[in-house]
Amino acid sequence: MELRQLQYFVKVARKQHVTQAAEEMHVAQSAVSRQIHLLEEELGVNLFVQKGRNLHLTSVGHLFLSRIEGILTDLERAVGEMHEFLDPEAGEIRIGFPHSLVINLLPAVVASFKKDHPNVKFRLRQGTYTSLIRDVSKGEIDLAFISPFPESHEHVTGELLLTEELYAIIPSNHILADYTSIRLEQLKHENFVMFSEEYTLRSIVMEACLKAGFVPKIEFEGEETDTIRGLVAAGMGVSLLPSMALIEGGQMQPAKIRVTDPQVTRTVGLISRKGEKLPLVAEVFRRFLHEYFQ
Repeated sequence: MELRQLQYFVKVARKQHVTQAAEEMHVAQSAVSRQIHLLEEELGVNLFVQKGRNLHLTSVGHLFLSRIEGILTDLERAVGEMHEFLDPEAGEIRIGFPHSLVINLLPAVVASFKKDHPNVKFRLRQGTYTSLIRDVSKGEIDLAFISPFPESHEHVTGELLLTEELYAIIPSNHILADYTSIRLEQLKHENFVMFSEEYTLRSIVMEACLKAGFVPKIEFEGEETDTIRGLVAAGMGVSLLPSMALIEGGQMQPAKIRVTDPQVTRTVGLISRKGEKLPLVAEVFRRFLHEYFQ
């Protein structure tokens, strides 16, 4: 069994098509077909079944893929770590982040880091709370900004970077728009614009509303802070957003008001895979972040 056979197998499994896989890897279609055939002969099983013009994995093919992807990921990390050992200033950092951090925080810290480490590359992956923990746990990314910060978890570890306040945002012509602060219960009769259920900001806002004595009436749902801010500015409802998601931009902006009862906050942390040493360049970045937020 050869490494290239496994690489060809994974690529064909993802593309479900030999020709497309061969074109992407810049090799002949016949070479890919032959290596897949040799791999199946060695294993004594059929990994694919033809359905129309596409190849679909058999049940044993799915099982084999789940194992091989992990092996190839570990191999890629090993090769990368060897290169970084020779020159940690020219390595690559694989980092994940939630959407609400991309507006201001992530560009700022990356730009600051690259002033002293100009040759380091970043591979960025956006995700939800659940997907970021999964990607770190599987070793697909080295580090991830995450909110809320998990105090304890079976597969990841890390450190709290900051605690951020959430503000109420309301249309600029709202009766409360000129207030400097409000109690959250003052919004109990309003329509809310919320994140969809897979986003942790939704659960933070829901919990705060329940603590204030009411269940919010959800009129609209969205997946990006820009969308939620825009809908509120257009008069479609009210919401709560972190301060770093309320950077001024564009003509339509909602009013931003501090919430004093209850005060609503979220934690932001940095996580990595538990029990595993970070690649050298990622460890340099982790130390930089620790000092940056101190």
